[in-house]
Amino acid sequence: MQRIAIQRPGGREELQLETVPDLQPGPGEVRVAVAAIGVNFADIAIRLGLYESAKKYVGWPITPGFETAGVIDAVGPGADAQLAAQGLALGAQVIAVSRFFGYASQVVVPMAHLVPLPAGWSLAQGAAFPVAWLTAWYGLHHLAHARAGERVLVHSAAGGVGQALVQLAVAQGCRVLGTVGSAGKVACVAALGAEKVVVRAPGQLWPAVEAWAPDGVDIILDANGLETLADDYRHLAAAGRLVVYGHASMLDRGGARTPLWKLAWRWLRTPRWNPLDMTTANKSVLAFNLSFLFDRTDLLQEAMAFLLARVASGQAKPLPVTLVPLARVADAHLALESGTTTGKLVLEP
Repeated sequence: MQRIAIQRPGGREELQLETVPDLQPGPGEVRVAVAAIGVNFADIAIRLGLYESAKKYVGWPITPGFETAGVIDAVGPGADAQLAAQGLALGAQVIAVSRFFGYASQVVVPMAHLVPLPAGWSLAQGAAFPVAWLTAWYGLHHLAHARAGERVLVHSAAGGVGQALVQLAVAQGCRVLGTVGSAGKVACVAALGAEKVVVRAPGQLWPAVEAWAPDGVDIILDANGLETLADDYRHLAAAGRLVVYGHASMLDRGGARTPLWKLAWRWLRTPRWNPLDMTTANKSVLAFNLSFLFDRTDLLQEAMAFLLARVASGQAKPLPVTLVPLARVADAHLALESGTTTGKLVLEP
């Protein structure tokens, strides 16, 4: 099998393709011959040595990657009955989630981390599904408990998670404002049902938000970090919820390596909220990292059942994907770091 290995924290040159012996599934596990691999901003943080769960669970060297799609090609002891119970068998097309190790031509996962590929979807669309949609479900439904009629602000709405959030919020009956990094991304977010789309530019964003929601926003979902967090909190309505699931603005755009001194300065400037002030203002700040929830199979199964039902009803449509060969993974990271992409980047072994 082939995989991408990172020996030490660093730039895109650390993404090295290597050939290693095939994986063998253990008891209750299956092996998937991978056809497509979803790329996420977290993978860049892993490469840079800034991802806490990677430090906790793996260390160096590491193979990044949380989501894949492919064909079941080997079954470990005791997994046959579980496969049959799910209506699966050798040769079935599936989506798999794993805590790291996804940038490879094979993955081995327990049965609980597999779902069938939705009818009519390509394997590339399947590989782009888990991280974006699970993140959107956890933030919008599990934490924020979105209700029909609430005003929801989605930052980076043209990205993978952003597009999933817009679709789920619209399906819930919420009013949605999406922010994007450039005018060229407005149309794709509007097509998903957002009531308003605003380019995130100095002097434009927050006046537009205030005009749209004069009494404040009920739910704000933010993976930008320092760039928008303080203003997010100020624009929450009474009983508003700010959900934080990333800190993309900690890193420089354009693919340049961010100096450590700049990372430290941005960390020091990141807002902190006093619980007493939050109580007085009646505002909440919630945050999560999906990779730390990997062992919560109860949440995974609940979320997947919810999301696949939305897929079946047409309320959750596959995200647009851009394909990149696995051997050119550095190009995919550069594109994602540049902030110019929409939808999802997907690697093909």
